[in-house]
Amino acid sequence: MKVKKMTKVLSGLFICSMVLTACGGSNDSSSSDKKESSVKLTTEGFPIVEEETTFTMMAPNVGMAEWKDMPLFQDYAEKTGINFDFVTPPSSDFSTKLNLALASGDLPDVIYGAGSGSLTDSMVIEYGEQGTFVALEDLIADNMPNFNKLLEENPEIRKSITTPDGHIYTLPTVSMNEPSAIWPRGPMWYRGEWLEALDVKELPKTTDEFYDLLVRMRDEDPNGNGKKDEIPLTDVKMESTRPWLMAAFGLKAFGVQEDDGKVTYAPMTENYKGYLEFMNKLYSEKLLDQEVFSQADEQKKSKGQKNQLGLFPDWFSYFTTGKDEKGALEDPMFQPLTSEYSEEAVVPKSPGISRGTFAITKEAESPEALLRWVDYFYGPEGAYYINKGPEGVLWEWAENSKGEKVRVYTDIVDTTNVEETRGKLTPAYGLTIPNIDFKNTDDLMIRNEADDELDTSFADFIATETESKLAPAGEVPMPLIYLSKDEIDQIKDTQTDLQTYIEQMEAKFITGVEPLSNWDKYVKTIESMGVDKYVEVYQQAVDRYNQN
Repeated sequence: MKVKKMTKVLSGLFICSMVLTACGGSNDSSSSDKKESSVKLTTEGFPIVEEETTFTMMAPNVGMAEWKDMPLFQDYAEKTGINFDFVTPPSSDFSTKLNLALASGDLPDVIYGAGSGSLTDSMVIEYGEQGTFVALEDLIADNMPNFNKLLEENPEIRKSITTPDGHIYTLPTVSMNEPSAIWPRGPMWYRGEWLEALDVKELPKTTDEFYDLLVRMRDEDPNGNGKKDEIPLTDVKMESTRPWLMAAFGLKAFGVQEDDGKVTYAPMTENYKGYLEFMNKLYSEKLLDQEVFSQADEQKKSKGQKNQLGLFPDWFSYFTTGKDEKGALEDPMFQPLTSEYSEEAVVPKSPGISRGTFAITKEAESPEALLRWVDYFYGPEGAYYINKGPEGVLWEWAENSKGEKVRVYTDIVDTTNVEETRGKLTPAYGLTIPNIDFKNTDDLMIRNEADDELDTSFADFIATETESKLAPAGEVPMPLIYLSKDEIDQIKDTQTDLQTYIEQMEAKFITGVEPLSNWDKYVKTIESMGVDKYVEVYQQAVDRYNQN
């Protein structure tokens, strides 16, 4: 058995400069000086290798379990013959550790579950061009039948993960089977009991109707406690409500957005000014939580559990209200709004692809073996396997009184908190990992008892709400594009400065610290920061994407 371990982290710019010098050329996975691998692959299926072998994997740990103890990895190692030595710093510290590993050259074989937040586009391009990451595009067809099929059936995936130098350095998460896959963030939810108390028969469809309902929530004691403690609308720093409310003004992004091939910078448009005026009105009349820019998510949830919130964002409403799934059926999803700025409802829609979830470094002796290892998770059987784990941990087979073979939870699972168990057995918890989401059909659903009737009411509710409200109005704000290294260098400082400035000014305009009479001054400041060049760079990247 071959065992490789990351060596002690080497420090200092000296090592970094050596690495950069050594890797200064362009990447070529088929380089003639590549050493012959001692890892021998089987022809197909499991096991993947003829002789058991071990690689190193670096990944963020969300704190549920040590990865070496996860049944998923243990069971999959038995199937494949491939083991891993794990380096899993806490997710809060992962970006720092990953940057250090890449800069020092003390590399694992695989970087797993990083996501584009930690393994950023600029890092992918920079370290890809240096040869730190293996270019995968020529290895996919021979080693990844499931993923290759996805690429052939969905050409936009290949376009979205191919860098401007023509290489694929990282594999994605692909979400296309579940209705919620189109959500860019958790939707907003109305408190159903409040709507019933106010005898609301139809949800608001315009900003004027929306304002009127918020006023009634503030003034008519819909939580019925005799106190004027209702908060009609809340959020944490506007991060989750912003996409849905900006959309009422025809905007899809808090930055650059693309419409019919043309790129614009949304936060300097008259539509955005209309959004700020509306939100300032809500804030000044205490229809928007006065703590919206200062509270943490835990404070928001505490208010929800005290029945103080009329409308709030979250992935599912019961995360905030503390209800169960059955109770959440009472809480309808927010209906997209129109306004004088946008006569048609439009909401941002996720492209269903998340990049940066699996990269192989130049240290890996057999990228082919690693690609075959990960490919299983891009098929329906493997997608379920990595989400629910192997038989006998979270679930097991049982026979019901009709003689049917069904899946039931094992005795170790607390069925009131299944995620607690699931998070300890698989990395598919709180991370974007390389896989495709699976469609949870009846034969895949897990019962508490073998004779329990399947309860799909919550899943059906989510599907119906999404397909009736969000799907018809959904548009992807911007194609999932890569900028070239040169393009990144041109705008990276501008991007950071712009984002910081517009976030600060949004809070000031909404709370009234900065009067909207200073709008022109705000726009001129954005222009002085180089927004024209910023938009131009994205425009050429979109043009390039559309030509491919």
